Amino acid sequence: MLSLRPEFPTDLETIEVLLDLSFGVDRKSKVSYRYRRGVAPISSLCFVAELGPERVGAIRYWPMLLDDMPCLLLGPLAIHPDHKGTGIGRALVTHSLAAAAAMGERHVFLVGDHAYYRRFGFTIAPPRVVMPDERPERLHWLGLNDVDPPEEGGTLRSWRCLRREGHGQEQGNSGEPHVGLIPDSGLAWAS
Repeated sequence: MLSLRPEFPTDLETIEVLLDLSFGVDRKSKVSYRYRRGVAPISSLCFVAELGPERVGAIRYWPMLLDDMPCLLLGPLAIHPDHKGTGIGRALVTHSLAAAAAMGERHVFLVGDHAYYRRFGFTIAPPRVVMPDERPERLHWLGLNDVDPPEEGGTLRSWRCLRREGHGQEQGNSGEPHVGLIPDSGLAWAS
């Protein structure tokens, strides 16, 4: 029976294997990884799928900015090749989007296949929303909590931009948690 649970630190090695099996060992050269490098995933939105004792899927979300507005980057979503097409990805996406909505999140972006993600309500991102160096037809958007599409557009930026601009703090060698924070917004992510 399929079960979903939060990701634990002990899952990291298995998730890396799932990601390599799903996307190849060169996956970190993809444009979307620029937004993940040096940024911790949002731990409350990272889930693992299990069939019995076997970890067969995982999903993660990352904080990102559309100009200066906080948003989410969904992905990667990885399913073990032996279990593709069995509903595990659908369960992970549905569960995690519900969790993001419950947290009050509003804008979710992803880079992926339109045929797969449209079933969850994702549309091609508005034309004025840009992820530099990514093909526009691969960039998708979903609004949560009845938010309208960002028709005014903007450029997607890494959460690291806030730290470079003097906001938030980065995880140091002391083992303190990574905290992303936008001043005066009330929004923060901790991992």
